[in-house]
Amino acid sequence: MAASTTSGLFIAAPSRTATAAPVTVQRRRITPQAGHALEILGHAIEYLADEIVHNGAPVPAADGRVTAVQLLMALNRQVYFECPVMPSFGERCRSFLRL
Repeated sequence: MAASTTSGLFIAAPSRTATAAPVTVQRRRITPQAGHALEILGHAIEYLADEIVHNGAPVPAADGRVTAVQLLMALNRQVYFECPVMPSFGERCRSFLRL
């Protein structure tokens, strides 16, 4: 699997192996405020990542831009995981039938 930046350059990303545990998708109810925050953080992450890629030189892990991307990604995860999990269709049906 590869991730693409807006510049069209591809960055290798780890792919899932056949032995990986199945992933369960949990949808979250994202408020307009959280959605706006996620959008802004995503743009900032993409901007810094593009800047690093366009530089073309090897980037040391101690580079401030890498640290900034890591901080923004941590904030992005924090905002996302603070949003409440929506019950699945099956859970909603079971809840409705119990009434």
